[in-house]
Amino acid sequence: MQTKLNLITKMAVTDSKCKFNNLIYLLNKNNLQECFWELKKGKASGVDGVTLEAYEENLDTHLEDLVARMKTFSYRPKPVKRVLIPKANGKKRPLGIPSVEDKIVQMGITKILQAIFEVDFLDLSYGFRPKRNCHQALDAVDKMIMKSPVNHIIDADIKGFFDNVEHDWLIRCVEQRISDKNMIRLLKRFLKAGIIEEGKYTSSEKGTPQGGLISPVLANIYLHYVLDLWFEKVEKRKFGCYMGMVRYCDDFVICVQHKESANQLLQDLIKRLEKFGLELSLEKTRIVEFGRYAKENSKKKGCKPGSFDFLGITHFCDKGRKGYFKVGRKTARKKYSAKIKEMNQWLKAVRNTSSPESWWPVLVAKLRGHFQYYGMSGNFVGIKRFYTQAVRLTFKWMNRRSQKKSFNWEQFNTYLNRHPLPKPKIYHNLYTLWQSK
Repeated sequence: MQTKLNLITKMAVTDSKCKFNNLIYLLNKNNLQECFWELKKGKASGVDGVTLEAYEENLDTHLEDLVARMKTFSYRPKPVKRVLIPKANGKKRPLGIPSVEDKIVQMGITKILQAIFEVDFLDLSYGFRPKRNCHQALDAVDKMIMKSPVNHIIDADIKGFFDNVEHDWLIRCVEQRISDKNMIRLLKRFLKAGIIEEGKYTSSEKGTPQGGLISPVLANIYLHYVLDLWFEKVEKRKFGCYMGMVRYCDDFVICVQHKESANQLLQDLIKRLEKFGLELSLEKTRIVEFGRYAKENSKKKGCKPGSFDFLGITHFCDKGRKGYFKVGRKTARKKYSAKIKEMNQWLKAVRNTSSPESWWPVLVAKLRGHFQYYGMSGNFVGIKRFYTQAVRLTFKWMNRRSQKKSFNWEQFNTYLNRHPLPKPKIYHNLYTLWQSK
């Protein structure tokens, strides 16, 4: 499959106006089998209750039947099973679980869409793209602020993006590169599959398939035409000052030189998104004075310099050892609180289920995962604080396995020496410009 996808990508690069009209044949048995083996095991089953292991038992028969139904257009995606996951703020986040069969087809479609549209996506986009990640997006924000005349940040938040994507507009975006009617028909069926929550069916008139493998690439296609191209081709040419944007899926920040331009751009942005069925959260969207002169200006006004959150990191105006301006970073307060709360609940739940030897490796993995994400330049204090709190919580709950205390601190430190936890470590150096001065 990859060889054919590479040919498609080559054609897309060669001709920027090329429309592909024969793609559905790629969803054949062999290619869908490749997609099946790439699915992650151990995930919850969809509305039909079929697990990945059960589907694998008669894989050839299941795939042959699936391909036959796709050829006769009798294949229809099943509704997505929705479950609600508690959030740190007390609200609940909806999570969609497609059936195994639908995951396989979505995986195949995702590969096709990526092969075509990846060459069109702009450099400012980082979310859910090959060889791109959130730390590169954070690094791009740092370099943009440090190298360019940035004085204001538009900290924008799209309200319920994945739930409010307009189907008609999304299909029109896909049709900019795909004219295969069968592929378009299949995409529409996924969009209209609906949701089942607590046994009740709800039709989906807008939004992308929740929890679906196809949702991230569809989101990138939608925002490529709705936001990215509009910003680059229209807005940046409209104003006579510096503007730059970094986007990670539906999370983005815009750096602007002048406040007047930032105010006008924000108004234009609101109107632009409204046209395509999207809405900015006015409570979370704001213009922040930020940059090398923000600290001095805030002192004159008698207030603190602004800060903004992006990808779980709070950015603030800071100074290096020689007094030069630099972008400071720390774990966002909401994220830190949520992670500590999650750690506390997990330790409380596992302390009596089994011996510490069985769940200790999971604790190690949780700490290492936290450091690998939040361990970036400027945030050592933040990850050290998390480590200290995690150790205290571990001591607390290991001492509550019975009425009698298991450890005092001296004994617990001895235990830690025998079973060490990963120490805070900086994994991502984002101060490369600063070091070169």
